[in-house]
Order: sequence, then C-alpha cells, then structure tokens
Amino acid sequence: MAAQETVDHKYVYDFAEGNKDLKDLLGGKGANLAEMTNLGLPVPPGFTITTEACKAYLATGRQPDGLAEQIEAHLESLEREMGRKLGDPNDPLLVSVRSGAKFSMPGMMETVLNVGLNDRSVVGLSAQAGGNDRFAWDSYRRLIQMFGKTVCDVPGEEFEHAIDDAKRAKGTNNDLDLDADDLRGLVDAYKKIFAKHTGREFPQEPREQLDLAIRAVFDSWNAERAVVYRRQERIPADLGTAVNVVAMVFGNLGADSGTGVAFTRDPGSGAQGIYGDYLANAQGEDVVAGIRNTVPLQELERIDKKSYDELLGYMARLEEHYKDLCDIEFTIERGKLWMLQTRVGKRTAAAAFVIAGQLVDEGLIDLNEALHRVNGAQLAQLMFPRFQLDHEFEAVAKGIGASPGAAVGKVVFTSDRAVELAAEGEAVILVRRETNPDDLNGMIAAKGILTSRGGKTSHAAVVARGMGKTCVSGADELDVNVPAKKFTVGGHTVNEGDVVSIDGTTGKVYLGEVPVMPSEVVQYFEGELDAERTDDPLVRAVHRIMTHADAARRLRVRTNADTGADAARARRFGAEGIGLCRTEHMFLGERRELVERLILAATEAEREQALAALLPLQREDFVEIFREMDGLPVTVRLIDPPLHEFLPPLEQLAVNVAVAQERGEDVAKEEALLAAVRRMHEENPMLGLRGVRLGLVIPGLFAMQVRAIAEAAVTVVRAGGAACPEIMVPLVGAVQELETVRTEAEKIIAEVIGDSGVEVLIGTMIEVPRAALTAGQIAEAAQFFSFGTNDLTQMGWGFSRDDVEGAFFWRYLELGIFGISPFESIDRDGVGRLVRIAAEEGRAARPGLKLGVCGEHGGDPDSVHFFHEVGLDYVSCSPFRVPVARLEAGRAAVTTTGSDSR
Repeated sequence: MAAQETVDHKYVYDFAEGNKDLKDLLGGKGANLAEMTNLGLPVPPGFTITTEACKAYLATGRQPDGLAEQIEAHLESLEREMGRKLGDPNDPLLVSVRSGAKFSMPGMMETVLNVGLNDRSVVGLSAQAGGNDRFAWDSYRRLIQMFGKTVCDVPGEEFEHAIDDAKRAKGTNNDLDLDADDLRGLVDAYKKIFAKHTGREFPQEPREQLDLAIRAVFDSWNAERAVVYRRQERIPADLGTAVNVVAMVFGNLGADSGTGVAFTRDPGSGAQGIYGDYLANAQGEDVVAGIRNTVPLQELERIDKKSYDELLGYMARLEEHYKDLCDIEFTIERGKLWMLQTRVGKRTAAAAFVIAGQLVDEGLIDLNEALHRVNGAQLAQLMFPRFQLDHEFEAVAKGIGASPGAAVGKVVFTSDRAVELAAEGEAVILVRRETNPDDLNGMIAAKGILTSRGGKTSHAAVVARGMGKTCVSGADELDVNVPAKKFTVGGHTVNEGDVVSIDGTTGKVYLGEVPVMPSEVVQYFEGELDAERTDDPLVRAVHRIMTHADAARRLRVRTNADTGADAARARRFGAEGIGLCRTEHMFLGERRELVERLILAATEAEREQALAALLPLQREDFVEIFREMDGLPVTVRLIDPPLHEFLPPLEQLAVNVAVAQERGEDVAKEEALLAAVRRMHEENPMLGLRGVRLGLVIPGLFAMQVRAIAEAAVTVVRAGGAACPEIMVPLVGAVQELETVRTEAEKIIAEVIGDSGVEVLIGTMIEVPRAALTAGQIAEAAQFFSFGTNDLTQMGWGFSRDDVEGAFFWRYLELGIFGISPFESIDRDGVGRLVRIAAEEGRAARPGLKLGVCGEHGGDPDSVHFFHEVGLDYVSCSPFRVPVARLEAGRAAVTTTGSDSR
C-alpha cells in the first residue's frame, strides 16, 4: 500500500496548476511563475518538480518512484504546446533547469540553460533562428560550460581561461566580438576540458542532460555555499528546493534581443521609479555574473520602446498584485517580451522602512503589515555610522551604490583570505572583478564588497543587500588583478592589506580610512532630528513604524546600564527603566584599593571600615542613576562576580612577590595580598563563591549595598524626584538563600525609608537551572524574577561562554548542530523551556509576579518574540539595542497574514 501511495504521489505541476501561496511545495520561483501564468502574463511554458521530490531524493539518494514517469508526461505536454521536441535535430526544444527554494537564495543553487543541445541539434537551432550560426554555437558553449561546472564539478576557471584565450586570439576583450567560427572552436575546447575532468564525452542524449541537471539541482541544496547561506539567513535546512523546467527563450539572438532585471522600486533607497539593468544580446546569467556591464533599465525605452512600455505595465500590475516591491527577470527575444521570474525583492534596511511606509500611504497594506515587513536586524543596520566627508577626501573611483553603509577595511582579493583575516579580528573589504556563489564565506566575513563589474542586480549586489553588507559594484575604473593581489585606479596601486573605504550609498571608493559619523536614524533616536519636520523619508518612515510598534507592543523595554550617562542615553532611545544595573562595575578603577582593604580585613572592625568607605560611593552612583531614570524602575543586581576578580592574577602576583623578596624589599603587604588571593583562588570561579554565596559568606557586604540603594532612593525623593528601586539577588539556587538575604534587607530598608514613601522590591535573578525548576518555591520569597539567560545558557548547556565560542562553536555551526550560537539567540527547546517552566510555576505560586529578562538575549530579535510568547513583562538590553527590542516587541504583538520579512 505504501509503495502504491508513493507511485501515486504528485511530484510535478504545470505552471497553470500552481499559485503564489504554494511556496512550500513549489518553491518561490515555481509558485510565482504559476501566479504570473494565471495572471495572463507572457511566461514561457514549463513545469515544476516539487520540494517533496527533492526531500525524498536527498533522503534516499535516488529519485522517488513515479517521478521519472511524471517528468516524461509533463515534458511531452510541453513539447506539444511548443510544437517542438527536446533535442530534435531539425527543430529542437531547449529548456532551462532552475532551482527555486521557498526563500530566495540568489546564486546559491544551480541553474543550467540550453538543455537539449548537442552536436546535431545545434545545427537545427541555427536554422530555427534564421541561419544565425553565432547564436547557436554561443548557446551550445554556454550549455557545456554550465553543465560541466554545475552537474559534473568541472572547475569553472578552466572554461573562463578558454574563453579568455579565444578573445585574446581575436584581439578583443568583449565576448560579443567572437564570431560563429570562434565559438565553434570554443565548443571543441570546452568539450576537451569536460572530457579531461569527467573521463567521458559531453552527453549527447537530451533526456540524459535533463535528468542529470535535475539531479544536480537537488544535490545543490546541500552544497557548501547553500548551507552557509541558509545558516547566515536562518533558513531551515529541511525545506528542500523545487526544480523548474522551462522552455527556453533567447536573449542572445542579436541586437533586438536581450535580458534584464527590473525592480518596481529602488531596492537601495525605496524611492519610487524605474530601476534595473538591461543587457542586449545576452542570456540571463550574464546580468548577474557581471560578464559585461549592463545599461540602466531606462535605456530600454530607446532600444525597444514597445517592450519597455509592456514591461512597465507588467511591473505596475505585479506590484499591485503582490502589494510589495517586486524583483522581475525578463528576456526579450527578437522584440517579444517574456517574463521569466518575479519575487518579493530583497532590499536594504533603509528601503524596507521607506517602502513599508509608502505602501501604507497607497492603501495597499495597513500599519500592522508594515510593521511585519521590517525587523530589528534591519533597524540595527540603520544605526551603524556613515562617512563624515569633507574636502580632504577625494574618491578615486565611483561605482554603483548597490547596498548602503560605510565600510572601512584592509583589501583582500580572495574569499579564503577574507575569512582568515576576519578570524584574526581584522576588518576587510573583499575586492573582486565580480563575486560568484563560491565567494559567500568571504562576503560574510568582510565588512564590505567592492567589484569592478556588475550592477545593482549582480550577484554581489543581491547577496550583499540580503545580508545587510555594504557593497559597491561596477566600479569599472578599477583594474582588478586577483593573482597579483592588487588593483590599480587613477595611477594608484592598491595592494592586499592596504586600507580602503567604500560608500554603499554613493558608490564612491576612497583610499585610506575615512572617519565616520552617527547615522541619521541614531540622530533621530537621540532627539537631534525632528521626525515631524525633517524631509528625510527614512527618518519619517522609522518614526512612523516605531510609533506603531510602541502602541502595539505588550512587552516593556528596559536597558542594562551602570552609569548615569548610559541611563540617560537609553532613555533617549526609549528605555522604560533599567533591567540590570551591575554593581560590580562600580568597584573598578580607583575603588579597587577599597575592595582590597575589604578582602584583606583581618578583623571585623577593619571589614566594617572598608564597607563604610564604600557606602557613600555606592550611594552617589545610585543617586545619579535614579535621577536619570526619574521614577522609572531600576533593578540593581547585588555584587555577582567572585571578589578575587578585583585582585591581581595569582601567577603575576606570585612572581612580583618573589622578585621583590630577591631584592630584599619589604613585601609584607604584597605577601598578605598574595595569601588572600591564594585563599580565594578557585579552579572554576563561575561556579564558586559568587553571587548570593558571596553575600552570605562576607558579612555586611550585601547590607552595605542595600543601604546605599535605599539611602539613594530616599535622597532623590526628598529632593523632589522619584525613585523606584528593585533589588535583585544573583545566583540563587534555593529559596532559603533568598529568604536569608531578604530578611536582612527588609530590616535595613524599613530603617532607611521611614516615611519617604519609597517602595523597594526584592527579587532574584533566575540563572541557575535549579532555580528555574524550583521557581514555585522561590516565588514565595521573591517579588520579581529576572532571567539571566547568559548564565542560564552556560549552565544549561555546560558551556563556558568565555571559551567555547572560539574553541568549537565553529564546528557545531558547520555541522548544523547549531543554526546560531545559543548565546546569541535563545535555545527555545532547552534553555527556553527552563524559562517557560519558571514563568509558569512562579506565577502559579505568586500571581502577578513581575517577570523580565536581562541577559544578552533581551536585545535579540528572535528571542524577543519568544519572551513575548512566554508572557514576560519586559526585556532589558544594552542602550543601543533598545530601539531594536521596541520594534521586535511590537512585531511580536501584531498578527498578520502578510509576506515573510526574510
């Protein structure tokens, strides 16, 4: 029965059978080809092999039962519709074989064009094109090149060397100058390259070409570059790719033919208008591969007004239908326009906000959907600095601003070198003639990408925009010499390791390091730009969407701040309190001597003297912070790290003492300090005497801090201000620990606050797994929980966060054990479950228990959504990430059926 069900399973769909909502099954490309077909747009006929077929193939290593027969049936239907047969020597049907996953992965998987050509049908193709031999042999050499590289792993550079040799022999740099005889010779050269690397002749049977190409597309789902890209973009690994088999239409038939890419709005800025690239006498891969520099799409009006006008009509229709920026691929075959693909286009962070606002104004979407169309990662990009330019900085080249931003770094010419230097902490700029999918690791590692070829729709531009990387493409003044590791421009030679600065907005390239200045979005958050008065469309769009996010969100957003300056900035960024004030930071600098006195105290009197000296200093710190927060809640964590962290390292101190003893110096104080360090030394201090344990072992330490907090609050209130302190006890694992500290703290608080009206809450940080699992007990003694997800992750996984990321996380990411570091985004299944258990059991024991999070996850977009789902009251993060958390909290609160913001 199971076998029969497998055979009966439908794995292949004609374009007319699908629609845009079937992306899970047909992939994005197939679903959108079907949608355009249903809209009546001129789409070449074809069919889609589903993602389910791909997943079945990847699971077993062979095509699922019934797939071959379904492909044959749909191929015969396509042949009838076209009136041609695949590989017919007299009148051949040629097809393209293209990947198409649910989410766009530009250039990461395989495409093979002109499938069906062989030594016989190339003659028929020429006749079909009116005796155009050049076109036929150009198409044949493209098939061998693409098939060899993608299907049979023939090194692509060997084909490139062969065509470069042919152009040199012709005395040209332009492949269009190669005539039919040149291309016929190139086909012979390509066949020899193919045979050398594969041990067989280039396959002449068209159906074998088709089957091998389909298999190659399936296999490309797990190719290294596709895996790396999915990991970078957080695309699930189990989706698989669909395969689209489409009747070929040809843009390389002559001057009245061509290919291009169009955007319904500028993907860089969001501005409305006509944006895109066109390349006459070319096939689609030429545009993204940067083989020749394209012309702006507007030039098509002069070249072929009829096709241009038709294209504008289809663009407007598609944007209205998809209610979003559309990225469109098209081909013109002898004056006939064909639509080859559409998708919701990748855009820069700035364009995402601007376009979302525009579509609201046009009535195509509402504000909830606009909020869904942007994300915190994009907002964070907009907060990066930009170049501060003046007359001292002259651009040495200008290309196309393909992906905005200001990037400064050392020039590298290979992906491997970019990865190597970035791992050493260097900022690098990857410089290429044009990138290709094999450069992905280097693009991820680089601060920016600079190419001498290509346009806004080239591989470098599309991938960089998707990743939020600064990119300048098509800077054709650059003579890039990768083997020599240098480029020359305007009489300057730039070698690997030299510093350059690139501006992804203007497309300008500068030698040396250009200083940066705050972005306009940061100026807006700082209050330096009035969104109601500025004419900057980005600032207006950010203000509008942030205002809606704030109105929609349930989660409050606090900040992690230890100084008045940090608190003030966080408030400007929209923080609604402090979720973590680390008191140990207040013991650094000149105060270390007082801490040493506390540690070295031999008697109770000496210890009390040290604590008494620290008290006013702590009180002043808290007064400053309470004044800045002006009545907003401030959660103060009592001292957490082991005290020996405030002392010199044991080894260094031992050496210093030994050297001083050799010299006969008086080292009595140093010896006492060394004895104390030895006494307090722990093999694993993160699991030793710290947090609540320290407060219980060192009498008076927590009492001093509690008194300083309470006195500071009373001081601020009696001066006419407001203060709302919350005292957080760290590292609690048992309710008895918290009860002991709370009993002492409440006595001090009652004594200090008197009739001031100050209310002080006492709670704990949930950072030990046992605390999460006994939260019901702990809640009986706690008025609030704040989840310390850094330590909770460390202890939950058994990882030392100071060591593991550099030691082996790279391998875990490479193997797919992690999609992302659990210290960066919360592990929902493990650590997240501890948070969920503690939240539920804590509130069951104490209804209304205040719940927050103050680990690094509080500013991570995905984690914010989880904390919303679990029902926390607030998240807390660094001041700079407060706007990101506000936006994501709003996105988490709205439900929408709109497009995925990926």
